[in-house]
Amino acid sequence: MAEQQVADRPSNWNAPNVITGARIIATPFFLWMLLADGGAHGGLRWAAAAFFVIAIATDAWDGHIARSRGLITNLGKLLDPIADKFLTGAALVGLSVLGELPWWVTIIVLIREVGITVHRLMIASDVVVAAAWMGKLKTVAQSVAITLALLPLADVLGSAAPIAVWANIITMTIAVVLTVLSGIDYVLAFLRTGRGGGGRA
Repeated sequence: MAEQQVADRPSNWNAPNVITGARIIATPFFLWMLLADGGAHGGLRWAAAAFFVIAIATDAWDGHIARSRGLITNLGKLLDPIADKFLTGAALVGLSVLGELPWWVTIIVLIREVGITVHRLMIASDVVVAAAWMGKLKTVAQSVAITLALLPLADVLGSAAPIAVWANIITMTIAVVLTVLSGIDYVLAFLRTGRGGGGRA
């Protein structure tokens, strides 16, 4: 029976995990595109923004494939949030390097993301913590805020540029607040249960 259960487990080398791994490998290329023109908002900047949107879309896509085809693995549960944090972290650092995002915003987000990711890896041998609703909401908010920050909409809108600026400020503020709240939720849940909060990420 035990051998049958092992045989029924999906392989770690399945399509969703390969897609997730590809996102991780391609993230340095995204960062290069973002920084290459030094904030000139040329073709590479638009390419970086498009890459980010596509990468976020593949995140939802590989998750759907894994759930619908029974390909969820412990490796996938670990790699998926790591890939998200690697991509969003690279985007935030790049925007700060270009002077378009305050470093304190990037630092706050990175402290939260790196801290919880390290903790997840430390407890991986005991329990694999999948992302819960607040972590997923945080991820969505970050994705929207970073997408708007990457797109040089102010250049396109001309006289309506302040609308793009305020949209960036509001969405990034929401993303930072949710990042902090979800981090606090994770810590409190871990203190209550001692097992990582039953799924907060």
